[in-house]
Amino acid sequence: MKTKIKVGSLFAGVGGICLGLQQAENEKYQFDLAWANEIDEYACETYRTNFNHTLIEGDINLVLSPSLVPVKIKDLEEKLLETEKKSEQTKIKANIQKLKKNLEEKYYEKMHEIILSCRIDLLNAGFPCQAFSIAGEQKGFDDERGNLFLSIVELIRQLGEKYEKPRFLFLENVKNLKSHDKGNTYRVIKSKLEESGYVIKEHILNTMDYSDLPQNRERIYILGFLNKEDADKFTLFENLKEYVKKKNSLERAEDVKKVIDYNEIADNKYYYTKQKYPHYFIEEDEFVPSEKKTERINLGEDIKEFYQFYQIRRGMYVRKNKSDVCPTLTANMGTGGHNVPLILVRDGIRKMTPSETFKMQGFPIGNGYVLPKKINGKDYGDANLYKQAGNAVSVPIIKLIAEHILTLL
Repeated sequence: MKTKIKVGSLFAGVGGICLGLQQAENEKYQFDLAWANEIDEYACETYRTNFNHTLIEGDINLVLSPSLVPVKIKDLEEKLLETEKKSEQTKIKANIQKLKKNLEEKYYEKMHEIILSCRIDLLNAGFPCQAFSIAGEQKGFDDERGNLFLSIVELIRQLGEKYEKPRFLFLENVKNLKSHDKGNTYRVIKSKLEESGYVIKEHILNTMDYSDLPQNRERIYILGFLNKEDADKFTLFENLKEYVKKKNSLERAEDVKKVIDYNEIADNKYYYTKQKYPHYFIEEDEFVPSEKKTERINLGEDIKEFYQFYQIRRGMYVRKNKSDVCPTLTANMGTGGHNVPLILVRDGIRKMTPSETFKMQGFPIGNGYVLPKKINGKDYGDANLYKQAGNAVSVPIIKLIAEHILTLL
């Protein structure tokens, strides 16, 4: 029987890090997921559909400090008075109602007990990246989401007081975290982790360089080691050249075929036709240049190659992605517009389906990983699935790093 390495997962999303850890094993050891935490109810539904261990749904700061629930309710009530948008008011009211119910049922006290109920060997966290992402406003620690990093430090402290600190930390974020605010943001993060007792190693890896997934996706992976001996033994980042996968166009096309089923006819809603989007199929004699539109778009002319990925940029022009791979999948695929990459298939031009975006991240759709169809009795919309895929990690990269952690044992 293999020795199990206990894992706790913060900001678990739809379980990309958890899945990569599950897939990693050797002759003696395997990772065992003790609990996971996520606040987004849609992501929680996807997670529950695919994992059977404890999922703690809610704000991690309230889980770690249940006494803050009344303070949070008061803050939301004040925000409600200041907000004029009805849609925002409805959302705030729902949050207040849910928190009041949680307070009555002592939900966060119970979750606090669960999260501290066992010693964990590895703590992972794909902490919110929007505050640092070049796709966002880059507010960093001035953004409430940016400060959620500190909850990782607080959990380490609480675990250390009750048992001992996790032997390993495994964190993931956007590439821009390293350079944000001229490097000051990452210096603060690294110093906080070092003050918690960890030796830190980090590296930026591109999914297309170290896996068979045809996606250009650069992310920073941060490893923390409580023992210097473990840190010295972990040499993956120093020897990455051994793991680079150099591929030509034909090999990339084969990888794309594993993600996109070119023979399957997708739902009509994913296709681009002149009837649905006449302004994206403009003939030369129909085009009238203006200040806002200097280039003519005709998807039938612009999208000509199979096994390639295209994007409509700002509604102004069409761009084919470089290196024969998919562009970085982003959370704003779920915000409407035309943010989902486009492809040419046998029966026309369409955007990638939610299932394909998950497969592009390495989730085994159709082979053990399932996307939910309903939530709270209602249809589970594509927008949330696109957002989840964009926020997720590339599973094979997690597996690669996790396997090297296991070799230390």
